Amino acid sequence: MAEITLRQAAAWCGGTFDEKYAEVSFLGANNDTRILQPGQLFIVLQGARDGHDFIPAAMKRGAAAVLCSRRVGDYPAIYVDDPRKALGDIAREELKRIGAKVVAVTGSVGKSTTKEMIAAALADTFRVSKTPANHNNDIGMPMAILGMPLDTQVAVLEMGMNHFGEIAYLSNIAHPDIAVITNIGTAHMEFLGTQEGIRRAKLEIVEGMNQNGLLLLNGDDFLLRHLDKSPQQRITYFGCAEGCGVRGLDVTQDGDVLRFRAEAGRLSIPVALNLEGEHYVSDALAAVAVALKLMVPSEQIGESLSRFRNLSGRQEIFQARGCTIIKDCYNAGPESMAAALNVLGKKPGRRIAVLGDMLELGDCAHAEHYKIGRIAAEKADLVFAYGPHAPRVIDGTITGGMPEDRGRAFSDREELLKALKQTVRPGDVLLFKASHSMHLDQVVDAFVKEEQ
Repeated sequence: MAEITLRQAAAWCGGTFDEKYAEVSFLGANNDTRILQPGQLFIVLQGARDGHDFIPAAMKRGAAAVLCSRRVGDYPAIYVDDPRKALGDIAREELKRIGAKVVAVTGSVGKSTTKEMIAAALADTFRVSKTPANHNNDIGMPMAILGMPLDTQVAVLEMGMNHFGEIAYLSNIAHPDIAVITNIGTAHMEFLGTQEGIRRAKLEIVEGMNQNGLLLLNGDDFLLRHLDKSPQQRITYFGCAEGCGVRGLDVTQDGDVLRFRAEAGRLSIPVALNLEGEHYVSDALAAVAVALKLMVPSEQIGESLSRFRNLSGRQEIFQARGCTIIKDCYNAGPESMAAALNVLGKKPGRRIAVLGDMLELGDCAHAEHYKIGRIAAEKADLVFAYGPHAPRVIDGTITGGMPEDRGRAFSDREELLKALKQTVRPGDVLLFKASHSMHLDQVVDAFVKEEQ
């Protein structure tokens, strides 16, 4: 990352500063004093507490300067009306200074994995920077940009949202050269109303693109294949359906290796991923499409993807307590939940699905949890459901044909953990899947830790 002076940053965001601090510089930015690194810009935000209250603690931890809306003591600072917007303005100008190609990724399901696959497919050819973990909102993405090295050649940015206008805001910061939409699911239905509303919100990703940009859409997704109004940008479809410009063929699951062939014109690229589940094919095809657009040699694409490893918390498969554990607790929606259950259903042994609630489904929550219960009845031998919607999941398992004594609903994590310890035996396969805020990962960790 490159140093930015207060004079420079203030010019970018329209802020003011004390002249004596004009040449103070910072490297990167952070809004959390607990993890703030020396030399960073501390971003003051309004949360449950006024962020200005944390300025002394930030300076004590070594912050170089502060981005805030009012004076609190004599510190190096940039004063603005809205620190959140100012952070975005600074990130926009810094990304221009870096001069990297920008690849933006959004979608209801799989956007983080797709972002990681794209970065992996490009990493052996370019100097690549990417948004870390879940830095995909109006605070995290700008902070990620300010942490990128000045020699970055390609920036891969994940864009998340749960309300209209959020992706448009991020797109106008990033100005993507290539934009990817993985799919249109049901996540965030609570705020966006319908899948058509979700599609409209995702398509905001083009608002910051120029007309010469490339829009990559999942051609297996009906709502993306049939747009009400085509954007001005060129569109290339990726997927397994006929007519996709980058198409997946000959998909097979060979043990824990997912194999397929990506065809693009006259090119045929064999791909082998260390992942389980055919739902990962579309993520990889998006990565292939981006890499081809950026002129990565076709043989290099397959080689780079063969070394791909997913993020922590996303389909981690390991052995513990004599069992196979599938830990997939980073997030969950109806589509990803069904895909995870499909992976479980193909495993040998007694299959136990431990399913936490899926959040932000609004009025659809009741029906979607019931549907997941019906799917679980086909894929699992036992179902342990956790959360306010757990009884509805169990209703679905019973309707789906599972005996009543093979499904249990829990409202308490400790009770769930106790039941698992009493029930699980060597040779079982356990899937843990839930929205991140359900903290089902804590149950997994406690279950594994006891053995250790």
